[in-house]
Amino acid sequence: MGHLVEVSEVAREEVAHLLGRFVGETAARALAMLKEPQEQVDLVNRLLNQLTEPEAVADGPNRLLSIVRDSPGASAPVRPLTSLSEAALLTNAREDPNLAHELAAELISANRVDLLCAFVKWSGLRILERSLADLQRRGVPLRVITTTYMGATERRALDRLVRDFGAEVRISYEQNSTRLHAKAWLLRRETGFDTAYVGSSNLSRAALLDGLEWNVRLSSVTTARLLDKFEATFDSYWNRPEFELYDPAVDGDRLDEALSRSKVGQQLFDIPALVPHPFHHQREMLEDLDVERSVHGRYRNLLVAATGTGKTVVAAFDYRNLQHRLGRQPSLLFVAHRREILAQALRTYRQVLAVPDFGELHVGDDRSRAWRHVFASVQSLTAMGIESFDPGHFDVVVIDEFHHAAARTYRRIIDHLKPKELLGLTATPERADGTWVQDEFFEGRIASELRLWDALDADLLCPFHYFGINDETDLTGIKWSRGSYDSNALDNLFTGDDARARLVFNALNDKVSNLATVRGLGFCVSVRHARFMADFFTRAGLPSLAVDGSTDDASRKAALRALRDGEVRFLFAVDLFNEGLDVPDVDTLLLLRPTESATIFLQQLGRGLRRTPEKEVLTVLDFVGQHRKEYRFANRFQALTGFSRGRLDKQVKDEFPLLPSGSQIVLDRVTKDRLLAELKIHLGATVNTLTQEIRSCAETSLTAYLEEMGRDIGDLYRNRRYWTSLLRRAGLLTEPGSPLEEALGRRIRALLHVDDRRRAEAYDRLLSADGPRYADCSPTDQAFMRMLCFSFWRDGGNFSSYDEALDQLRKEPVLCEEIRQVLAYGVDRPRYVARPLDAKVGAVPLAVNARYSTEEVLAAIGWASLGGLVPSTMREGVAWSPATQCDALFVTLNKNEKEFSPQTMYRDYALTPRLFHWESQNRTSSHSATGMRYQAHDAEGSHVLLFTRERKENESGHPEPFVFHGTARYVEHRGDRPMAITWKLDEEMPADLFRRAAIAG
Repeated sequence: MGHLVEVSEVAREEVAHLLGRFVGETAARALAMLKEPQEQVDLVNRLLNQLTEPEAVADGPNRLLSIVRDSPGASAPVRPLTSLSEAALLTNAREDPNLAHELAAELISANRVDLLCAFVKWSGLRILERSLADLQRRGVPLRVITTTYMGATERRALDRLVRDFGAEVRISYEQNSTRLHAKAWLLRRETGFDTAYVGSSNLSRAALLDGLEWNVRLSSVTTARLLDKFEATFDSYWNRPEFELYDPAVDGDRLDEALSRSKVGQQLFDIPALVPHPFHHQREMLEDLDVERSVHGRYRNLLVAATGTGKTVVAAFDYRNLQHRLGRQPSLLFVAHRREILAQALRTYRQVLAVPDFGELHVGDDRSRAWRHVFASVQSLTAMGIESFDPGHFDVVVIDEFHHAAARTYRRIIDHLKPKELLGLTATPERADGTWVQDEFFEGRIASELRLWDALDADLLCPFHYFGINDETDLTGIKWSRGSYDSNALDNLFTGDDARARLVFNALNDKVSNLATVRGLGFCVSVRHARFMADFFTRAGLPSLAVDGSTDDASRKAALRALRDGEVRFLFAVDLFNEGLDVPDVDTLLLLRPTESATIFLQQLGRGLRRTPEKEVLTVLDFVGQHRKEYRFANRFQALTGFSRGRLDKQVKDEFPLLPSGSQIVLDRVTKDRLLAELKIHLGATVNTLTQEIRSCAETSLTAYLEEMGRDIGDLYRNRRYWTSLLRRAGLLTEPGSPLEEALGRRIRALLHVDDRRRAEAYDRLLSADGPRYADCSPTDQAFMRMLCFSFWRDGGNFSSYDEALDQLRKEPVLCEEIRQVLAYGVDRPRYVARPLDAKVGAVPLAVNARYSTEEVLAAIGWASLGGLVPSTMREGVAWSPATQCDALFVTLNKNEKEFSPQTMYRDYALTPRLFHWESQNRTSSHSATGMRYQAHDAEGSHVLLFTRERKENESGHPEPFVFHGTARYVEHRGDRPMAITWKLDEEMPADLFRRAAIAG
């Protein structure tokens, strides 16, 4: 047969590709992984022996350095010194090849190139210009993502990338911080021998040649999963709106301006060419408000945004938009409860509108004269009598800190005024009593929402370092009343306690790098406690002041000014700084009292999360004592992280590994043990524990019991438990249950996720003793009946009709009442606004943003039916229903390595809130009936429905429900068997759902 020649690093992929055509990709990769020539000979001989007429490779081998496809006499290309099939670390040391050499050599054989770097320099471009020109000559796509951070990028370098080398360039113009610190190259090859460089090198001369730079070279042969994640993450960035496509002819001036002002400190909003523009996250909120009004005709709206993300700025831009639409300045009333908030809001409106004399204050000694554009305190409006105004006097009413809306003074204003537009602003829609303001005032709707976790993930707020510190204070004997400790008893315990104050000071000294520059707030239990702490800190060498609600305006302003100027280092406050006041310079918080309310905890945290150029991180010291069993220390961590109790338990044990970039939670050993013990009590509650609690409460209302005991509904529905069985054990139900009760009761947990009112009301209606028969129902109610039946009987239950199945449930009135309570509980606590599915999909009663079990979805789209397919036979992640012309795509985002192969770990993810990357099943080709249907669904009238869930099972071990993202449209696809399809959703994902579905934060 002749000689087998040893393959060089450039040519090896070519030979492997050819070999792969005959013996398969696996054998080709196996050859590439063998480095010794004789090993390669042995492998090929073994392969040849499988042929009908085998021939052996002759002795040798000779070395083939390259395959040159150009004209005879063409010179061989430069070869990389590191193997395409190996990982390597390049440090620009003397014995290492420099990054520039390796990149230039590898670009020669690349078929697609992606570059991610914080800045691009002319000097770096010049080094690689020959290789980049070759890419353009060969028609190789080159994508570059970069930023204007620190003004380091050079415009002429980007211009040349676009004009001379045909690159597509996307730029982030964000100037206050950079979310892009990565420096990485990805080189894809049709042969499958892909490589990537990830490290510290931007595109500059020093980084490529002689800087002290470290870069890791990855290979698809040895680190395939990492390259898959690289590509998925890059595509996610590429599709994000903050990375904008750059055209030198159109965007050059904007780039110049952005680079020139990149070192300016934080701004309230973007001001290109001196014309105010909202930042991206603020634009999204404004668009949401516009949709609510223009599409849905809703003129009472709630905006939820974390402190520091610009709620007031959004309100000002929203007013400007209304002004443009009307062609006049509508009358305005802006209501808040403190002068500082009102004065700051007035300044914001003047800046946004570019009208320096816009508006008047009506608070304290200031009085409005024109009553056209008024910034008034709730107290001043109450004192003058809001009823003196005609209800329609103001076109626009904005109410800040709307979670106070149920208070009598706020309620008078809201009930009397009838503006054309009402806008509520809040960081925390949950009131202190656990109810939601959107339910009471906005028909359960939140028009737009950006909460603390989303803001941290988006780098809009300063990262925090939270320290939970044991202070050994014994609060177990303190009186507990109406969900909180007695304030007077706390005051007596904390005030005058020099030992605790000394512990606080020492902890501060240990955790803060420089006490000479610290600016902090301490939250105290009483005026006396605040004054004691201020005096203690002052005597210890840190000048401090106490401020409370009785402090006059002048003294309060002076205290804030002294803190800002560094004349005092701490302000100790009582409630005053919980909310609504901008103190951006604060870099340290001391939580010196037990805070039962998660709402108040988040408000306190928010006081220090505003970004400033000098502040790198917010330090939070939370002093934790020994608490009564009624105190829920875990609530703050649930509110902070968004994790359920089950997931929180694992997060605490693992030292909180999944926090946003730059943030951390550190608990000392004692505090950690106390938190885990509290979680264990709730998560590990036995039947006996729950029975005793229910008996002591003597409460047959499920919701009332959960609220009184501070439990989650999931605490009850574990280990085959259900509410009726617990009531019987507690002696609160004396009538014996039927033989079927236990089997049916255990399935009630399948309805815990129901969170949209339409579905809950339909289930309730169908469960009534005189409920309708299937044949008499509308097509929509027939779908709901199928959904309810299969929720209880996944295998169809051997029923001949849906009426027969429902009759069995209807004969259990006690269980039906429990189901109604479960449904009411879920509907009262929706996380998202559920929107009905477009009517074009027909009688498929699904709601976008609502949660569903697989059984409900399959029944809703007509895939499952009695006498046909049933949910228990479902084994795949897709379902096609000819009856409704629907394809349901079920995606589990966090794939467990025990259940999913490494090749499927980075296949399904959100690129943007509207774009989703999804991979079909392996057998689906673009020319198959399924593949053609995916591509032509719009033209053929079929519908693609997307469902995602975070993981396969929840913390109780039960299947986690899917969130429905609505209908999706085909955009494009890559590859075959499987097809990698990009879908465009008709409805955007809510922010936190996008965050969990995106491959990168």
